[in-house]
Amino acid sequence: MDSEAVWQADAAALADRISTLLTVVRSAEAEIGALLVEIESRGVMELFGYRSVARLFEHLADVPKTGAETVVKRARALNSSRLLDGGPAPAVAPATGAAASGGRLSNPMIDSIVGVLQQVPVEHRDRVERDLLSFAEDSRHKQVAALGARIVAHLDPDGAEPDTAEPATPSRELSLRRKRSGVWELQGRFDDETGARASALLDSLAERRRADDGPDFRSPQERYGDAFSDAIDLALNSPDLPMQAGERAHVMVAVSLEDMKSGVGQATLGDTGRISAAEARIHACDCQIIPAVLGGKSEPLDLGRLRRLVSPGLRRALYLRDRGCAFPGCHRPPRHCQGHHIRHWAEGGPTELGNLVLMCGHHHRLLHRSGWQVRIAADGLPNSCHRCSWTGGENPGATTSTNRCPSQPDQRERPAATGYGPAPTRQNSAAWAGSSGGGCPRRPFNANLSSIVSSGSGNPYFAINGRIRSPIECR
Repeated sequence: MDSEAVWQADAAALADRISTLLTVVRSAEAEIGALLVEIESRGVMELFGYRSVARLFEHLADVPKTGAETVVKRARALNSSRLLDGGPAPAVAPATGAAASGGRLSNPMIDSIVGVLQQVPVEHRDRVERDLLSFAEDSRHKQVAALGARIVAHLDPDGAEPDTAEPATPSRELSLRRKRSGVWELQGRFDDETGARASALLDSLAERRRADDGPDFRSPQERYGDAFSDAIDLALNSPDLPMQAGERAHVMVAVSLEDMKSGVGQATLGDTGRISAAEARIHACDCQIIPAVLGGKSEPLDLGRLRRLVSPGLRRALYLRDRGCAFPGCHRPPRHCQGHHIRHWAEGGPTELGNLVLMCGHHHRLLHRSGWQVRIAADGLPNSCHRCSWTGGENPGATTSTNRCPSQPDQRERPAATGYGPAPTRQNSAAWAGSSGGGCPRRPFNANLSSIVSSGSGNPYFAINGRIRSPIECR
């Protein structure tokens, strides 16, 4: 049909033309399959120099390797060939191949029939193939597959022999990545059982909800996204959730008291990004409010020699003060860090904020096995210019006697974000002690963290009343 005829044709004529062309295409595909099997019988290496007929078709048709292999596999099932000794190799579904040559069967229909015949004993294949082809004349490929499954179950009611081997570990993969725009991308792959449980959970949470102002107009994707968020909240509120660094898993939101009251400004969300102060107020409706200002009621941060392990209150103070591993040049987030006694516990060091520093596992072990030392200033704040140098022992990472903290492009002074107060300029005096070293701007901070208090249990969001730098400045 030319363009003029297409424009003038009615709906029935257009549908009939599509059906005619589909018959032509399917018939041509069946003929291509027969040619591929013939080439394979003669020897594709001798004829064309390819290692397999699938590679030949991949080149001729410009299709992916998997697509070429699927075409060849289907062709072998429909067409007889010859063995190396010249003897015949009968097809699995010869009658299906004849029907395919007439253009009457789609590729999914062919695959459904062949899949059933490969499970049927050889002595029953001819009869089963005739029944399936007869049923396929007025049915869809899914219906044919369902009939085939019933036939297989009838011919072999006991099913396959049980597998006595040790079951393989289910394949489960999940990746979670935050983009610069603040949007998180989730991608995963799960075994059938895990996928079924996840689907059942999300289905129960994604049902349409009729609101007071009308019906629920959310798309299926939006409903499942909201259901996933609800599932996370349910898991975080579970009393059986494992502890993380001595506390239940939580998200820390840091915002000034003024911004919390007004809803204007921004808040720091964990160690990943920022949210508006208005959003922080929403979370504060169901969370633990933890003051972090001088003079507030506090959970004791000076445990002296009573306890060796860092308490949850101390850990929060370290979280806000150090913002991650304090080793120069390291940016491991707080949740991956451990509290290190600057003066070792075994040597009489107390468990208090002034004698603690956050270290990732690698640098914590390095500190105990090498000559690195840490010094905290009298005011208990980390300085913005960590000086690091080697003080003796075996140098863990450099060939010279002095290691200087490498300048990082994201450690320069930047203006403070709106709602976080003026950018701090004080250069505190905490240092990596040594005979010499170079300056490196690092984690300026303008909150005096003398106290932290936790009240009761609730949703694992934390609103921090104190002025801190924006995430861009603190990282």
